[in-house]
Parts: sequence; C-alpha cells; structure tokens
Amino acid sequence: MKETISILGCGWYGLALAKKLIANGYSVKGSTTSIEKLPLLEQLQIKPYLINFDLQDSQYESSFFESEVLIVAIPPKRHSGEFNSYPNKIRAITEAAINSGSIQKILMISSTSVYSDLNREIVVGEIPYPDTESGSAILEAEQIITKLQGISNSIIRFGGLIGPGRNLAKFFAGKKNIANGLAPVNLIHLDDCIALTLHILENGRFGYTLNACSPDHPTRMELYTQAALISDLEPPEFLPELLTWKVINGNGVSLQLNYKYLVNKWSEFLTSDKL
Repeated sequence: MKETISILGCGWYGLALAKKLIANGYSVKGSTTSIEKLPLLEQLQIKPYLINFDLQDSQYESSFFESEVLIVAIPPKRHSGEFNSYPNKIRAITEAAINSGSIQKILMISSTSVYSDLNREIVVGEIPYPDTESGSAILEAEQIITKLQGISNSIIRFGGLIGPGRNLAKFFAGKKNIANGLAPVNLIHLDDCIALTLHILENGRFGYTLNACSPDHPTRMELYTQAALISDLEPPEFLPELLTWKVINGNGVSLQLNYKYLVNKWSEFLTSDKL
C-alpha cells in the first residue's frame, strides 16, 4: 500500500503534484488558505484542509499531519513582507509534524534564490550566502528542516519555474532597454518539478539537498527573444551586457538520484507544443 502524502500548499506546483500523485495511486491530503478553493481540492479527490500557519492567525487540523510524508510547498509571500516571520512559520509546521507522531519524511520545496549572483557556476554541495531577504529567510527555513531529529528529509531548490500559465514569451515581450541581456537563465519546467518529486518519493531518496535546474542556460536575450518571436509577440530589446549572474549546476540530481531532465534544451522546448 502506498504512503499517504500531505501537501502543505496546493498552489501552482502543489496542486499539479497532488493530481499526479493521485493518478499514481497515492492518497493525498492538501491544504489551502482559501476557503473558496476547498471544493476544487475535493473535486480532484484531494482531502481538503483549510490551514494557515501565519503566526498571528494560526489554524490547522492535526489530522492533516497524520500521514507518512509531508511536502512543504509554501514559499514566503513577497507582497506581505513575510521574510522575517517565514522561518518561525516553518518551525511551527515542523512542531505540528513532530507532535502528530505520524510524519516520517519531510520534503521541502526551496529555491535557488538562496545563492547570490557570484558571477560563476554554483555546484552541488556549495554553501549558500544569500544576498536578499527572501533568500536568507528560505535558507534559515531549510536549516530548521535539516536539523530535525527522527524525521528523514530532503530539500529541493528549484530554479525559476516555467510551465502552464507562465508563458516565457510574455515575460518581456515588447519591453525595451532590459538590463543584463547576456546573463544566463536558470529555469526548470513544471514537468520536471513533478517528475523529480515523484522520483524522490518512489525511490525513497531522502537525506539530500538538491539544486534542480535545467542543464541548458541560454542568455536572457536569446531565450526571451526566441520565445516572443515563436508566439508572434513583439520581441523584447535587451542591453547586450553581462552584469551580475550565476549558473546553477543542477546535474547533482542526475548523478545522485539517477534522474534525467525532461526539458534539457530550451530551444527545443520553445518549438514544442508545451509553450
């Protein structure tokens, strides 16, 4: 019998993951902070929970944490200035998981924003030194997860997320004098986010901190211009300059987990029917 999985945060990634897990025979509990979204979760055969771990208005049902696996997919909210409180929110979530006595594994969805622009390639195992409030908050939250005793865990740091509803062509179409046109991109497609998560779950690959990013890093100018032209949109105009940048080496998931990226050439993806 497959494990029961609780997904804390059924947003863009979490909802797509829940649907895939259910299709693969898992029992899934899913959380949202919006009461209007509960019927949608139920319709998709996700056991719905209204959960909020905001420190001033915390509410949750303990039965949500009565699962073998917890997936934490709630990044700090940029618009609400949540950066300072985000680590404490993750701490409260882990306390609830521990108190349940059921959670055996935690998978935290993180971000490559924990790395500064160091003007070089960043490889697996490298210690991050964030230069943004969000990056610092996310790194502190990671450390809360990895220091847990008695619960296996893995951290996935996704690059920039691309997929349904996030059309590359619309990001910069028609804009002028866009800085840093020669900087490389660090992106990953939703299909890879879901497939990699499933790969970790089905193979029990816990105990890792992973950088997950397509191995292809064209310049911003190349990628977004091509995307706009393919979609018959006005191409953006980038300044041909290289300011601060980084290249996230995501090959660790291939070497450590034997995972093969589904989207590993952005020019081919742009000419496919997935754009």
